[in-house]
Amino acid sequence: MFLTYFLFVIGFVILIKGAGLLVDGASSLAKRFKVSDIVIGLTIVAFGTSAPELVVNIFASFAGSNEIAIGNIFGSNISNIFLILGITALICPITVKKGTIYKEIPFNLLGVLMLGVALNDIIFDGAVLSVLSRADGLMLIGFFIIFLYYTFGIERVSDDETGKVKKYSLTPSLLMIAGGMLGLTFGGKWIVDGAIDIAMRFGMSEAFIGLTIVAIGTSLPELATSVVAARKGRVDIAIGNVVGSNVFNVLWILGLSSIIRPIVFSSELNIDLLVVIASTILLFIFMHTTKPHRIDRKAGLMFVLSYMVYIVYLVMRG
Repeated sequence: MFLTYFLFVIGFVILIKGAGLLVDGASSLAKRFKVSDIVIGLTIVAFGTSAPELVVNIFASFAGSNEIAIGNIFGSNISNIFLILGITALICPITVKKGTIYKEIPFNLLGVLMLGVALNDIIFDGAVLSVLSRADGLMLIGFFIIFLYYTFGIERVSDDETGKVKKYSLTPSLLMIAGGMLGLTFGGKWIVDGAIDIAMRFGMSEAFIGLTIVAIGTSLPELATSVVAARKGRVDIAIGNVVGSNVFNVLWILGLSSIIRPIVFSSELNIDLLVVIASTILLFIFMHTTKPHRIDRKAGLMFVLSYMVYIVYLVMRG
């Protein structure tokens, strides 16, 4: 027990350090290869910070813990938008490019809507049980491949856009990214293990654990990375990290999880699915209606308060 709690505390230190390494290494690559920060954020950083969700879901799938697998993804996507972007905006208002508003965020929403259809066999097909099947998983991964193809097709930028980034040689940059990913993965894993152990001692349900403690724990890399990126003025990495992570969570992680073992879906979690959809729509609305396209501190505060209301609802629901 002591070792679990010790790693729980140390995990935060490793997590923050890993986030810093990942942002620096990714930004350096952006400058070296003239690739925009938004592409790096949507791919390398998003994949690295989604590693804890992937690890948790793989273990949950093998163990047959359906509610933890689904709750982890729903909860992570909700916390990514409401909590992480909210806190990041409170630190530094986030201005977003039009491509993210009209392409990446809508693609994120499309992925969530498709997942909602795939998860509700009872509603759409009149089935006795709703299951995210292996065929559904292959479909999700297919759309994930399309997302990656689009992302790497984003036009490269000039050196001026990445001129403020410290440029490292290729090997140190890759080592920083690899070290950052390892720090995020192990830090996030240790935090989640400790949190689950604590929660289990209070007799909480798998769904509640997945939507709250596990989701927040696995979202800590996104929080750390986005906050560090915002403080360094790399707002494209901050927003790209969140949007990319949400796409990774829905299409890649749930797709892979359902291929490992089909996931039985409880219709009670449709409320949480609606919150995921609503948070993505709200993000699009704020980006679309503000001039310039940004999440200011007022919007950030509203996002954080919305997340607190959602957590209170979960506690009341049990």
